Amino acid sequence: MSAQPGPSPNARQYALTALRERISAGLWEPGEKVNEQELAATLGVSRNTLREAFAALSGDGIITRVPNRGVFISSPGIADVRDIYGARAALEPAALQWGRDLDVGLLSQIVTATEEARGRGDRHAVADANQRFHREIVAGLGSPALDETMARLLARMRLVFVRVLAAEPDFHAPYVDENRQVVGLLQARERAEAAGLLRVMIMRTGDRLADLLR
Repeated sequence: MSAQPGPSPNARQYALTALRERISAGLWEPGEKVNEQELAATLGVSRNTLREAFAALSGDGIITRVPNRGVFISSPGIADVRDIYGARAALEPAALQWGRDLDVGLLSQIVTATEEARGRGDRHAVADANQRFHREIVAGLGSPALDETMARLLARMRLVFVRVLAAEPDFHAPYVDENRQVVGLLQARERAEAAGLLRVMIMRTGDRLADLLR
């Protein structure tokens, strides 16, 4: 008897992307158990496909598989913050300095939307727009591989922020003005200066998050 074919690459990628988007949107809490059967039905994929996506997320440190208990959303700590922000401090400034597809107009629009959200006190919209700002910076490199890397980092970041925002609900608010400064430098064609400012911002944010998680 021939072996049954495994899930198609397209199905695996669809499930993986959908899971990362759900985590980035804050739909699960750190430590929360994932209902595999319900999730497979919601996504319209098989349990085998879902398990392959879980295996990839486990490798990224986003979920944890516990034998005989199931799949749980990871609860990141200080080491995770250092890893995430070290990677971002290398990737995002490079995108600002050398990204050939960098859309400064779009970045400015995102900052404007963030400013408006902050003005009306919509903390969730501020956090979402801030993530989009950083995702679009990396998109300026025009590399699907680096876009996927950033998607993994953003999913892990969201889990960090779920823990932090309970203690500091306005955590993102001060960074709106700094994002505007970055855009201003880009509009002035000072890409190296914008990259330097962003790197300082990212490293400082990582230090602040690590302190909050102690």
